[in-house]
Amino acid sequence: MCKDIPWKTLSEAYAFVGNSLLRPMTMTSTVGLDPAFWKAFPVFDDNAVARAVEACACYAEGAAQRTEAGEDGPQRVSVEYTRLFVGPPSPAAPPWETMYRGKDVTVGFGQPTFEMRELLRAAGLEVRNANNQYEDHMGIELLYLSELCRREAMGKGAAEVADIAAFVERHPLSWIGPFLDRVSEAVPGGYFAGLLLVAQRVLEHHARLLAR
Repeated sequence: MCKDIPWKTLSEAYAFVGNSLLRPMTMTSTVGLDPAFWKAFPVFDDNAVARAVEACACYAEGAAQRTEAGEDGPQRVSVEYTRLFVGPPSPAAPPWETMYRGKDVTVGFGQPTFEMRELLRAAGLEVRNANNQYEDHMGIELLYLSELCRREAMGKGAAEVADIAAFVERHPLSWIGPFLDRVSEAVPGGYFAGLLLVAQRVLEHHARLLAR
């Protein structure tokens, strides 16, 4: 079962999205605005993933055209990032799992934070970021999953595949849908709506592979 899962490619896909959610584009890579990047992005022979990736490619093509007209593409995406995940006065789409575990939750620190802290500790990982994000941030969850996949790809996985499947279902996949809804409502057709749809489709595909 494990050999049928493209662990290395999954690791790279999760790492790209995870890193993109943790810092604005003006402070990271601008590769997400390159249509060629999306043309080469893995689709895992999955139609739903392929459609999501194609939507990101279309966004990038539009961004290239706007750049030719004088727009600063990375700055536009960074402004979107700030509105969605930072504020002011508060994030339009809070990026922490705690905010999606119950109704009318207003504090982004709760049980999922403690669960992620324990998972990271058990894996020998430590969160180091300038923004001091809570551990149940979607970007951190995807980077944690990326590391598990990387270890599996290298034959150094300490976690049981069943544990990875449980993590996917219990954590990122359980709340990425409502998170995406908040993002899409705040910035329809934006960069991060497309990016999160790709992540959702990859997670769904990965979950199906793990369930075999």
